[in-house]
Amino acid sequence: MHVSQIRQQLSEVPIFKELSSQELDTIVEIAQPRFYKNKMYAFMQGDALDRVFFINSGKVKIYKTDPSGREQIVSVLETGEMFPHAGFFRKGQYPAHAEIMEDSHLIVIPISKFEEILVAYPLLSIKLFRVLGEKIIDLQARLEEQILHNTYEQIIMLLLRLCKTNGEKMKHGFKLTTHFTNKEFANMIGTSRETVSRTINYLKKKDYLSVDDDGCYLIDHEKLHQELF
Repeated sequence: MHVSQIRQQLSEVPIFKELSSQELDTIVEIAQPRFYKNKMYAFMQGDALDRVFFINSGKVKIYKTDPSGREQIVSVLETGEMFPHAGFFRKGQYPAHAEIMEDSHLIVIPISKFEEILVAYPLLSIKLFRVLGEKIIDLQARLEEQILHNTYEQIIMLLLRLCKTNGEKMKHGFKLTTHFTNKEFANMIGTSRETVSRTINYLKKKDYLSVDDDGCYLIDHEKLHQELF
């Protein structure tokens, strides 16, 4: 890939949008474009943590597995997002798997070199810390959901959250741009596929959500919110 293409791709990543040409050039110099096919892995849980990734196009599923092989989906990331968020200013291993959900173009940057740039450009560090702060708030909210709400409420909260992170605003509500299975929904909140299936069918009967011809969920965000609150 030509340098000008890498620069253009990086300039479209939210965290880099306000950088000057000089600042962006320092990122371009250490950036490595990579193409990953569907079902490939950017890294596996336990691999040496040495790179940070930015999604130019495509989708990536971040999930953890326990010793028994159970899967806990952390998030599904889309164009413009970075991962992992726990990779800066520390040594160790990747805390989760990063599985490619569709053919994706990623930009890979060695963490050691990126950290040097963060030290040199405080504005970029501040923007990064804001992103990390948002992730911390999101994780706190998820923990609160599990402690204070029953499974039915957690499923509704999950759908509302996905409207923001993996949804497209429509005339009436949101359309989820990622095809999620009931098993994947269940793996996001630690419940069973059967429980999710029953809840989804119930919400469909109440016209809170539906599925379009492409298999994407159409969610009436306002009705779901009223059901919960």
